Amino acid sequence: MRPMDMHAPAFATHDPLRVRNLTRRFGENTVLDALNLDLAPGSFTALLGRSGSGKTTLLRTLAGLDEAPHEARLDLPRPAAVVFQEPRLLPWKKVWQNVVLGLPSAGARRRAAQALTEVGLDHRQDVWPATLSGGEAQRAALARALVREPRLLLLDEPFAALDALTRIRMHALVLDLWRHHGPTTLIVTHDVDEAVLLADRVLVLDGGRIAADIAVDLPRPRAHADAGFAALRRRLLTELGVDQQEAA
Repeated sequence: MRPMDMHAPAFATHDPLRVRNLTRRFGENTVLDALNLDLAPGSFTALLGRSGSGKTTLLRTLAGLDEAPHEARLDLPRPAAVVFQEPRLLPWKKVWQNVVLGLPSAGARRRAAQALTEVGLDHRQDVWPATLSGGEAQRAALARALVREPRLLLLDEPFAALDALTRIRMHALVLDLWRHHGPTTLIVTHDVDEAVLLADRVLVLDGGRIAADIAVDLPRPRAHADAGFAALRRRLLTELGVDQQEAA
């Protein structure tokens, strides 16, 4: 039996995510091939795969940005929110206005302030996005997701463009927000270390299907120096077809 993670979300009462028979084709190229997927409520899952394996296609379909084919069945927690690699902030709107973009105006400033405080940007509410650092811009993007109180949080390589120290801080922030809010969370990443540090389950997408489904049975906080971390890293790299000597 897996030991209880005392740092997991205290509540996760919404519905599970279920995908059945999801196929996506672009011309003659089948990106997703009758894919099936189940995510438990409040879980934190990482999705790995080679470039072009369909990771972002899957995430966009789950987010409702791409329409699912009629033969597929998707039962998804709603509302959903997405954080992309680029913050996608509108430069002509103040930071707080970006956070509540598309939401009703009643109480918008208060909700923006609360979300920005959670991500450590309460002092940057009234500035223009161009004045934010890369890490601050991603914090604003996270606040924009949180203010929608999502039951499904989708992260599409949100830290890929950040420097190493900023990524470490963002990892800690995302885990704190996940524990506090408890959304079912799926992060798409190319970084094996990031997947093991953040998630409790890692999926490897290959050939349009889930080729590997690996539990990360490590207590938090996690460290690269732990033997269990290193073993999981080696296993995932093998699943991805990476030469271990090249990855060392």
